[in-house]
Amino acid sequence: MKRTLLALSLLLCASSAALAQLPDRPLLLQKPTLSRTQIVFSYAGDLWSVAREGGDAIHLTTGAGVETDPVFSPDGRWIAFTGEYDGNVDVYVVPASGGVPRRLTYHPGADTAVGWTPDGQRVVFASARNSYSNFTRLFTVPLEGGGLEAEVPLPMAYKGSFSPDGARIAYEPLSRWQPDWKRYRGGQTQPIWVAQLSDSSVEKLPRENSNDTNPMWVGDRIYFLSDRGGAVTLYSFDTRTKQVARAVENGGLDIKSASAGPDAIVYEQFGSINLYDLKSGRTSKVNVRVAGDVLTVRPHYEKVGARIANARLSPSGARAVFEARGEILTVPAEKGDVRDLTNTVGVMERDPAWSPDGHWIAYFSDESGEYALHLRDQSGEGEVKKISLGDPPSFYYSPTWSPDSKKIAYTDKRLNLWYVDISKGTPVKVDKNPDGLRADVMEPSWSPDSRWVAYTKQLDNHLRAVFAYSLDTG
Repeated sequence: MKRTLLALSLLLCASSAALAQLPDRPLLLQKPTLSRTQIVFSYAGDLWSVAREGGDAIHLTTGAGVETDPVFSPDGRWIAFTGEYDGNVDVYVVPASGGVPRRLTYHPGADTAVGWTPDGQRVVFASARNSYSNFTRLFTVPLEGGGLEAEVPLPMAYKGSFSPDGARIAYEPLSRWQPDWKRYRGGQTQPIWVAQLSDSSVEKLPRENSNDTNPMWVGDRIYFLSDRGGAVTLYSFDTRTKQVARAVENGGLDIKSASAGPDAIVYEQFGSINLYDLKSGRTSKVNVRVAGDVLTVRPHYEKVGARIANARLSPSGARAVFEARGEILTVPAEKGDVRDLTNTVGVMERDPAWSPDGHWIAYFSDESGEYALHLRDQSGEGEVKKISLGDPPSFYYSPTWSPDSKKIAYTDKRLNLWYVDISKGTPVKVDKNPDGLRADVMEPSWSPDSRWVAYTKQLDNHLRAVFAYSLDTG
């Protein structure tokens, strides 16, 4: 049974990949860097180069591992980057015009490219090689290779950018364990500090517990990314007046990375590449077309055995249902065919649950753009019944059938417990956990007569108690 399921999952992966290069699909272009004439970015694990005004991108690297973190040298002739050519994570350089990458670091720990010294003679990289715990420091290594790496005199640092005279450095002193936690305001919010390298004295950029990252020293200003005003966007700090100003108004999604170059800053937002003109203060999107022999987006087989999740048995035990790479599949216990109940390229289906009467399989699907509850005949025949789960949209968990197969209870990321009557299709809120995480709370359990839902909820003192909700009286 397992071999059959894996074979079908592999085929589904190949079908999904075949649509990855349709021209109207958004691309995921990451970590862009800028020279006077080029933009280099990471895509599909390789580095690509495109003209500054956009157009067709050219494949720059094709290593077996991942190449990322590209950074142009000050003169635009070289690109430093993080690569895995020899099985380890190290720093490499490659000519901006293309060529054979040259390895600069050889430590068995991970070394990641960060930037360049102002004279362009040394590459800056982050490494935990000399750390007594799980944090990095900054080092430099000669462009020509050879010799010993020099440590930047800071107790800890994750990223940094030198002042034009090389006497100071703006840097991130911390490495966050969860950098994608939106609007995080806990104990690991990231500041940006400015260190005087002669005596390691530190000046802190003004902030109020915001996440400030990606420092870029340009003239008398330090540009950086911050979520201090909502979505992550570009700000600047004037080293003379000590004032912080917003450079880019952002009412959309977070800016994920940015890099300074001649007369502009290039940044990544929702997989697209954009330029911020340092003189005019205007932004413009760079239209990029990627067409190449990208192995990861052509139809191919891929091992997914370790990614099978949320297994459930049918009431009779004759079949089992699985979630595998966004598809819902049922598999016979002994003999018979695998059934792909969804077969939806580009859609995520998850959390299947078999109804007690054996007729339906319920699961969550983002086919509409937001998650909804779908019900499919276990045979795979007929139309899918789709139930909207309301507004605002959310992420949902654990669809749990009532014993009479007429209702489904489920939870969401906001710690709410809901149920929906299949015939009515209108979600009803049962209760909400006051705070905390989804740890043994709000998981529904139906009474045998399908008229009650029992669940565990935290009290004000954070202890847990069992509650029962009546569908008749609310």
